[in-house]
Amino acid sequence: MNPISKSAKLANVCYDIRGPVLDKARQMEEEGQKIIKLNIGNIAAFGIAPPDEIVQDMIRNLPDAAGYTDSKGLFAPRKAVVHYCQEKNIRGVTVDDVYLGNGASELIVMALNALLDNGDEVLLPAPDYPLYTAAVALSGGNPVHYVCDEQSDWMPDIEDIKRKITPRTRAIVVINPNNPTGALYPESLLLEIVELARQHQLIIMADEIYDKTLFDGNVHTSIASLSEDVLTLTFNGLSKNYRSCGYRAGWMVVSGEKRHAADYITGLNMLASMRLCANTPGQLAIQTALGGYQSIKDLVAPGGRLCRQRDLAYELLSQIPGVSVVKPKAALYMFPRLDPKIYPIEDDQRFAYELLAEEKVLIVQGTGFNWRAPDHFRLVFLPNTDDLREAVGRIERFLSNYRKRHGR
Repeated sequence: MNPISKSAKLANVCYDIRGPVLDKARQMEEEGQKIIKLNIGNIAAFGIAPPDEIVQDMIRNLPDAAGYTDSKGLFAPRKAVVHYCQEKNIRGVTVDDVYLGNGASELIVMALNALLDNGDEVLLPAPDYPLYTAAVALSGGNPVHYVCDEQSDWMPDIEDIKRKITPRTRAIVVINPNNPTGALYPESLLLEIVELARQHQLIIMADEIYDKTLFDGNVHTSIASLSEDVLTLTFNGLSKNYRSCGYRAGWMVVSGEKRHAADYITGLNMLASMRLCANTPGQLAIQTALGGYQSIKDLVAPGGRLCRQRDLAYELLSQIPGVSVVKPKAALYMFPRLDPKIYPIEDDQRFAYELLAEEKVLIVQGTGFNWRAPDHFRLVFLPNTDDLREAVGRIERFLSNYRKRHGR
């Protein structure tokens, strides 16, 4: 029989957070080996539960959640998102501007599918959250990566962005707070990005899924609050701030100058209708989450679990010879650098594979986030302090052996 091949549209699609190294980890687990997983921000897997009032509200409403909703979602949670936008100083948002989705991921793919023709370009950060690169490619577009500068706390390089804007550029993606680096962008930088979008008539796509996961008293500014005359799509949801990854409850807000975007918005509405609606139980969690006690503040405060784990991971990694890391101001990740003079890595996926095989620790290699060189990896600091100490200890042992093997 003739082989059945995957679509050619998938040729440039990659998502290494759940890639070949994870496949090897699954095989090892099936053999009875215990793996410490630092590869994905699956918060519930580390014993950090969602707020109880969200769970109870879903339970109470579940008997009435069997039917389809409006294609954009239920009115009450969309109204709650409007109120949240007002808290974030995003002006001019109505219920009709809010789309609920099966997590922000579905809406990101939908927004790019509605926008891109073959050959259109989207500016993406490097490193990025790889869904964006994959979704742009799957939509027929060309992902163009602008550099975020590690020496400047992973801030986007504005001059590099300017150099990469062409007549085919349609949008710029801003991930703030950032995954995988934990960077948090100041208002002054966001204003520069808005000005570039204004000058070149670009759509701003703002991923703000970690906007409450902030450390050291830092404050998040929504770029949509600064871009009233620029079409802006803001993506957010319950997965991270409310520890509810599996509920798949996210939203997209269309704000800014919308008059010239009527046809694009029609496209968004078409795609929203085609998937019928987002899952209803997940929608039912949104209003309660946004209006309830914000327990994330306890987790990120000094002495809170996430803050303690961030500090410990940073301290332990910084003590390893040849490893440097920018201390995250937000989110759940670190993106450590391995000095190429000490760790001459040519294939960082192979590096991640060898770490898994030797020490049973699963991380994601830096090139999996479209970073240009095989000299970084991403680590989640979600395990409790004892497990985190054990995991980084194993990484340290692996790196020590790596140095010995390479005469460093």
